[in-house]
Amino acid sequence: MKRIGIDVGGTNTDAVLIDKSTVLAAVKSPTTSDVMSGVINSIQRLVKAQGDAPLDIDAVMIGTTHFTNAVVERARLDRVAAIRIAMPAAASLPPMVDWPADLRASVNPLSFMVAGGHEYDGRPLVPLDRDAIRDAAMRIRDAGITAVGITALFSPLTAECEVEAAEIVSSVLPEARITLSHRLGRIGLLERENVTLLNASLQSLGQTTVEAFRSALASVGIRAPFYLTQNDGTVVLAEVAAANPVYSFASGPTNSMRGAAFLSGRTEGMVIDVGGTTSDIGCLVNGFPREANNIVEVGGVRTLFRMPDLLPMALGGGTIIDPETGRIGPRSVGYRITEKALVFGGDTLTTTDIAVAAGIVEIGDRDRVKHLDRSLVYSRLKGIHQMIEDGVDRMKTSAGDMPIIVVGGGAFLVPRELSGVSEVVHVEHAGVANALGAAMAQVSGEVDQVFSDMSRDAALAAAQEIATQRAVEAGADLNTISLVDAEDIPIAYLPGDARRVRARVVGTIGTPGMKLVA
Repeated sequence: MKRIGIDVGGTNTDAVLIDKSTVLAAVKSPTTSDVMSGVINSIQRLVKAQGDAPLDIDAVMIGTTHFTNAVVERARLDRVAAIRIAMPAAASLPPMVDWPADLRASVNPLSFMVAGGHEYDGRPLVPLDRDAIRDAAMRIRDAGITAVGITALFSPLTAECEVEAAEIVSSVLPEARITLSHRLGRIGLLERENVTLLNASLQSLGQTTVEAFRSALASVGIRAPFYLTQNDGTVVLAEVAAANPVYSFASGPTNSMRGAAFLSGRTEGMVIDVGGTTSDIGCLVNGFPREANNIVEVGGVRTLFRMPDLLPMALGGGTIIDPETGRIGPRSVGYRITEKALVFGGDTLTTTDIAVAAGIVEIGDRDRVKHLDRSLVYSRLKGIHQMIEDGVDRMKTSAGDMPIIVVGGGAFLVPRELSGVSEVVHVEHAGVANALGAAMAQVSGEVDQVFSDMSRDAALAAAQEIATQRAVEAGADLNTISLVDAEDIPIAYLPGDARRVRARVVGTIGTPGMKLVA
């Protein structure tokens, strides 16, 4: 099966063509300001590398920073309506209370707080105020808003209020795009509401992004189904991803981690992905990125949902070094490295210049950095290595030494020995590990909810069935699905032998439109 994997980063757009597990071609191009022309350029270079050979592509996997950038830049966001079903218990803090002022202004929310929701033990807090929801829906319609986020108290335990509210809103506003919090977030009302409203604000961008990628692929003659990468190291059909764009947050580093696992043949260990602008350190568990179990901020917004456990560092191949103070970063020349770095005839000292001057790598014109003071070169090289060692120590979960797999275009910055590391693993095709991770990705389905009035085995089986259904809807072949991990936590304060179950399954990509038949 031939696939193309593409990862759009802040500095470079990487693309690979693979046939099963064989890499046929790999290219790295500067990311363009409009993104799509860079994607087209990368695909054209892949096609050219194949010469006259026919390019029959079965699938295209794309990793993009579109959605994260929109939040960070406060641009291309929809106006949203927030319906919180939690009165009278959660009236003191309104929706988006902790959002940065400029981001809140960008989505200009229309908020409603209505009676309803459930207690922690599953009992109704108060009856759902259906009239208030219908009134809110009419006001949302009159305001011309179509992006709606609905959050109910303890909905991950009991989702009845959110589901019924969505039905009422849809009856008044059929064209509404509705995001329900229990499908994204976890226990924690404000954080779950935050990710719900972020998702609602991004759905239009999700649709336009998918259409733009589809047009870009068609322009180079590729009409294969395409998928977007997710932040758990898997992919989903592009149309599915458009409905849940928040799952693409941090997908770039997870692509690199999956690529590192593929290239090294290892399923456990640490990974450092050194890009042109930043580096990310994470951990592989069973071949997938370790998941964060705490609050993660996105664009200044506190969220609590599925995200990889990563440590970002302002260190990359384009990181600027102050020649006077020797300070490393945090600013970077980014995709302009080929015009700004000294080795390319520019006037800015970067970490790449230091590496070239030290003889670690051959990039650009080495003669252009011969004038650099040797003490500056080696002291800054030592500083770079110290930054990496400190980052590795921060991400460890035990005191022992661990192996680390090095990937990314700036992999040359990582030495072959590091304190606290048992082995530094450099791999072939490290520079395009992110695109390889996208190309090799599987499709996943997961569930995280509370089950009661059933045995432990029955709860685990029910969770796996739901996760399987979601994987098939996301584009997986039912016959290839397997359980990756599952855990259950008994909840003593809930009746009916209640337990929280988290389960995740993965499978290879199947035929688009395939349905799960009971």
